[in-house]
Amino acid sequence: GAILAGTGVAAFLVHDDVYAIQASEGYLLVDTKKCGACETCMLTCTLAHSGHTNTSLSRLQLTKNPLGRFPVDVQQNQCHQCPYPACVNACPTGAMHIDPETGVRLVSEGKCIGCEHCIDACPFTPSRVQWNFEERHAQKCDLCLNTPYWNEQGGPDGKQACVEVCPMRAITFTKSMP
Repeated sequence: GAILAGTGVAAFLVHDDVYAIQASEGYLLVDTKKCGACETCMLTCTLAHSGHTNTSLSRLQLTKNPLGRFPVDVQQNQCHQCPYPACVNACPTGAMHIDPETGVRLVSEGKCIGCEHCIDACPFTPSRVQWNFEERHAQKCDLCLNTPYWNEQGGPDGKQACVEVCPMRAITFTKSMP
């Protein structure tokens, strides 16, 4: 096969119109029966990525339904590292891309022009891609591959801040596709 270059998508041409996109080397899993909705994961996420806490800027979002019943009263919404990421395909600048070393779907914030096509393209509700209203770019869970305010190596071969701090141990990391 041949490598498709310049498309912004890490893919391999198998034959004719068929191509395979590199899988992510890791995924976050959340046990909804363990999550206490304390938001520690959200605060830690923003602290590791931006140096301050703001739950609105967390790359992992909790959705709370005050009228819901346990365990479906709280939903954890993080990037699923989709096998065929619509957010990556929708990005006109290549800012939303697949890391060639790890397969992690992430954003090069400096390339983001703010069109929000990636947010609209995400098939999940709410979108797993968020708009960073402070820095004016798209962002999403990158498995802590790029955490300038955390002194740990992240990504699939490192640690994820939310996994490390969850007091209920509700968040885990796996290298197997969910």
